[in-house]
Parts: sequence; C-alpha cells; structure tokens
Amino acid sequence: MIAADTSTWIAFFQDEAGKDVELLDRSLQDRQVLMVPPVLTELLSDPGISSEVSKTLSELPLFEIQPGFWKRAGALRATVLAKRRKARLGDALIAQSCLDAGIPLLTRDRDFRAFAETAFLTTLVDS
Repeated sequence: MIAADTSTWIAFFQDEAGKDVELLDRSLQDRQVLMVPPVLTELLSDPGISSEVSKTLSELPLFEIQPGFWKRAGALRATVLAKRRKARLGDALIAQSCLDAGIPLLTRDRDFRAFAETAFLTTLVDS
C-alpha cells in the first residue's frame, strides 16, 4: 500500500510525467492506494474538480484515524518545528497518517523531507 500527496494527485490528473505518477498509476491498477483524509480534503476543495474525479477519489479506501492520532500528529509537528524546519499542519497530518499506517508517501512536495528526516517517514519524492 501507498499514499499519495496532493502534489502527486494533481500531477496524475494533469497527465504530467514522473516516477511518482507512474507508481501511483500502477498502484491504482493494483488497488494498493490508501487515501489520506487531509489529501482528500485538499483535492475536494478545488471548486473546478469534476464530479467524476470527485467520485473516483471518494471511492478509494480511506485511512482510519486511530485513538491518539491528534496527539501524535501534534507531537510530530512539534518535533519538526523544534528543528527549525517547515511543518505545515496539513503536511503533519498527512505524514502522521502514513506513519500510523506504515506506508510510504508519494509526493512532489519537498517539505515532507523534514518529516522523513525527523520521524523516518518513507517518502518517494519526484521533482
């Protein structure tokens, strides 16, 4: 299983090239993609999203938030911020979701490197 960040999903829907997009495509075909709630929220926030894309995204298996998630996400974000690194709230929630599920994150967003270095989040970054 893998998760994909908003940046990779956007690239995927815009038919951009990249290893992350190729891996997302293969993983979708193999039914190996887990949707992370903050990513779904970001994607569905686009006022121009088609109803077909919205339906497809909403049908993916959704990460189930477990007890203590919010505290773990806050502690993760605090650890990254203490190292004077950028740690947006949405990114912290996405990173914690992947850590809890034990799955890698496909992303084009280099901000996740701080979570990878601090909490050993496995990221597959494509620029």
